[in-house]
Amino acid sequence: MRDSSTPAAGSRRATILLVCDDEARAQTFRTILEQAGFSIISTTTSSEALKRCANHDETIDLLLTELVLTPPEFQLASPSNPFPYVNGIELAVRATALRRGLRVVVLCNDCERELAAHGVAPATLPVIERSIAPDHFVLRLHEVLRQPPPFLHQAAYPQKRNTGETEWFG
Repeated sequence: MRDSSTPAAGSRRATILLVCDDEARAQTFRTILEQAGFSIISTTTSSEALKRCANHDETIDLLLTELVLTPPEFQLASPSNPFPYVNGIELAVRATALRRGLRVVVLCNDCERELAAHGVAPATLPVIERSIAPDHFVLRLHEVLRQPPPFLHQAAYPQKRNTGETEWFG
């Protein structure tokens, strides 16, 4: 497991792993974040984000992911595939297992409704509605970076059942 603990303030720019499957929206987020002084690693899929979490040599301070991520193709999640296409909540669970100290923010349109549809309590993870003003967006990210990292595990994701059934993502 890699350590993603935040260093002393001012020693370097915080690095954000941005996971957004819409290129125009991703560019908007990258512009806002770069102007605010963040270093950005950008991916369009949860699979690529998990690979970055596992293989990136430097610190990643925060995972900023959309809740709903459209996979480019259907894929079976299995123990033989450590980097499946999953939604933002499942990505958060898997990424924090790979990187100790990783903070997480989930982006959505109607957070309360979308989280409820995924069976997730709103207080489980910090969420930001996509329509938030850029200055409030940046302030919220700084707030999350000052907080302790979340403790997430498979039980935080209620759809996960240990029934021996094959789980499908896609």
